[in-house]
Amino acid sequence: MAGCGELAANVPGGAVNEIYSYPDNQNVACAAADEFVRLANEAIADRGRFSVALAGGSTPKELYHLLTTEDYRDELDWAQVYLFWSDERNVPPDHHDSNYGIVRYALLEYVAIPEANVHRMRGENAPLEAATEYHDQLDRFFQPAQAGLPIFDLVLLGMGSDGHTASLFPDDPTLQEAQRWVVAVEHTRPPPPLVTRLTLTLPVINAARNVIFLVTGESKAEAVRRIFDSGERLPAGMVRPEQGRLVWMLDEAAAAGLPAD
Repeated sequence: MAGCGELAANVPGGAVNEIYSYPDNQNVACAAADEFVRLANEAIADRGRFSVALAGGSTPKELYHLLTTEDYRDELDWAQVYLFWSDERNVPPDHHDSNYGIVRYALLEYVAIPEANVHRMRGENAPLEAATEYHDQLDRFFQPAQAGLPIFDLVLLGMGSDGHTASLFPDDPTLQEAQRWVVAVEHTRPPPPLVTRLTLTLPVINAARNVIFLVTGESKAEAVRRIFDSGERLPAGMVRPEQGRLVWMLDEAAAAGLPAD
């Protein structure tokens, strides 16, 4: 397996578990691929399967591409990998805005993962119907105890320049959701696309064993500063796994927003 963890530097930045800065987007994706494979193999050895909620966006797309290469693809028992999504747009799966579509064309067509292991959000359906159906998928797969939550082995997240993550946007009432696992979100202001979204809620994300943010680009530096220096309660900053591990992987452009010490 290729390795690029040696390029990381742990950067002070607030009360989170781990923050790493890398030279560029490619090295962020490489480090994320290393960690994806490590966590997957650990979960399969310990619990017999690896459950991960995937993210859309350009940086995760590069990660998915790397996982199809010889360095990584053959390091995983794909039959024991179960894919979910942290959010989706209310569009068909073959639409260019579909998060599922990003993963399909970057990853699924190149690895031997059983179709039954792929649990997509059905963005082509009516939003409330799709949210309920996804809750039921999670309930069947994880079979949480009464009043419990699904516990993913890994949730992958990105962050927008406004500090949103998944489809949890600043000042949206969804941020206060305490009961539902999946909700439909009316999205009527930038960033685009301005379509209804489906998203996991904060309680589900914060129940994960591992959460990894992949954040790249100069446009993200201000949101990084607002979270780690100013302490604003932007959605990405509200991700704090209660029992799990939180990792931020940033390129140097995004990491410019971190406090100096």
